[in-house]
Amino acid sequence: MLILLPPSEGKTPARRGRPLDLSSLSFPSLTARRESIIAAIEKVSGQPDAPALLGVSPTLVDQVRRNIDLRTAPTAAAVQVYSGVLYQALNHASLDSAAKRRANRSVVVISAVFGALRLTDRVPAYRVNVCASVPGAGALDRGWRGALSGALDAAVKPRELVVDCRSTTYAAMWRPTGQRADAWVQVAVPGASHNAKHTRGLVTRELVQAEAPRSPRALAERLSERFDVELTAPPRPGRPWTLAVQEQPRRSPVDVRDEASTVAR
Repeated sequence: MLILLPPSEGKTPARRGRPLDLSSLSFPSLTARRESIIAAIEKVSGQPDAPALLGVSPTLVDQVRRNIDLRTAPTAAAVQVYSGVLYQALNHASLDSAAKRRANRSVVVISAVFGALRLTDRVPAYRVNVCASVPGAGALDRGWRGALSGALDAAVKPRELVVDCRSTTYAAMWRPTGQRADAWVQVAVPGASHNAKHTRGLVTRELVQAEAPRSPRALAERLSERFDVELTAPPRPGRPWTLAVQEQPRRSPVDVRDEASTVAR
């Protein structure tokens, strides 16, 4: 099973740690593209109009300034640097050792700067919009498509379950094709963005706490123990299954007592 996640806008910079070593990151075929993007972002981030060039709010200029030192800043595991709502719900640090191993093995984060990362890959905090067109690097989202096709196609076996928890923009950077699309499932969460991120984090946490399901229907059955789910088959070959997921409402203690009283009578 492969679980695809977006990064988080919120990032926690490492206070100490060794600097970025691109040769140590997963998917080494992406190294050359990573080098060119990092060089371009470092250069742009020192300019007065850096936030506009990187597609970031001008109120976040301090975070943009961190990009100047991407190659020398301290690094930490990606799962520690990414600290937004989805990763808070995943709560990787609280998983038992077996679940952590599954998460580290099965989760891939799609990144505007690094292309694709495993949770244990050490990276610095950065701030750039995936839709930005960066001078010297071009459009980040479109520029990654060719490189990611080679890297991730090699990482996914035909008919291996791919659980896609990415947002729309990141989902466009790589899509399974051919037999790799047979068990591709997009997780759709209705409602506000904050809630959707939280639910996708909980879905990821649920999936890594036991052995992986092997088909879209087994995935739906597994998640139905915790969530309200609805699985829809692809409209045509090469398109993903869609799994609509909602957190089940929690009953209040009053509801439980009332139900127990009814049963007793």
